[in-house]
Amino acid sequence: MVDSGDKSFYKNVIDTSSDDESDDDLLREATLLIHEHNVAQIPVYRGSLPGRALALDRKRERGHDMLFYDYFHYNKALFTPQMFRCHFRMSRPLFNQIMDGVKVYDDYFIAKQDAVGKVGLSSYQKCTAAIRMLAYGVASDYVDEYVQMSESSCLETMYRFCRAVIAVFGEEFLRQPTAEDTARLLLINASRGFPGMLGSIDCMHWEWKNCPFGWQGSYKGHFEGCTAILEAVASHDTWIWHSFFAMACSHNDINVLQRSPVFDRLTHGQSPDVDFEFNGHHYNKGYYLADGIYPP
Repeated sequence: MVDSGDKSFYKNVIDTSSDDESDDDLLREATLLIHEHNVAQIPVYRGSLPGRALALDRKRERGHDMLFYDYFHYNKALFTPQMFRCHFRMSRPLFNQIMDGVKVYDDYFIAKQDAVGKVGLSSYQKCTAAIRMLAYGVASDYVDEYVQMSESSCLETMYRFCRAVIAVFGEEFLRQPTAEDTARLLLINASRGFPGMLGSIDCMHWEWKNCPFGWQGSYKGHFEGCTAILEAVASHDTWIWHSFFAMACSHNDINVLQRSPVFDRLTHGQSPDVDFEFNGHHYNKGYYLADGIYPP
């Protein structure tokens, strides 16, 4: 059946005949043309669209082989463990632990075959792309040449990687210290000459290149450009026990504490007990070393 839109299309575009021609032939021809017109309006999602460049053959297998033999080959990797830590900001065993965890949580990180039987990107390629983007703060197309991944694939991988890491490791690592943790930290820090020390606290400024114009007055301070403040508490083993992000740059390292939840448990009387003596004085509350003081 021909609807009103098709009738209008037929009347204005197709119907150029005279009254002498057969109505049946015209109707048959119009129906075929309308059908072709309607089919042409349906979006096609089967690869590259006409007029666009063909998808690049990135040689994904070659990218995996180069990455594996550079960093992960058993006892024969090109780069040493020290160089691995420098390039990835973590050790090789930690990388493998994270990769195994996200693979169990999300099978997106497991290499699969596509519709034509070609093996897709490997777990090493996807985790390397996500970790390097996070570790160095680079754009998604920065790692394209080495891991052989497109910009869109790198972005999707990073989003999935972050969700997987939070789901798998969040319960253990994204938490406040328990009473046992506090006792262990106090014992370690006392042996290093700082009794009662809970950790080191400091703030750093992250550049916000695309800060909205209306917010730039708040996010500009003594640093050039717009920045957001990251406050963190870490122990000697670089275990981060607390983080507070996205405060405006107009704050400083002191008044940011008025908005930070770092002392919430203390003000509500829920903080672990701390008991130590120093220079003949008794204290029942711990302390943090601040502003770049990191004991050896």
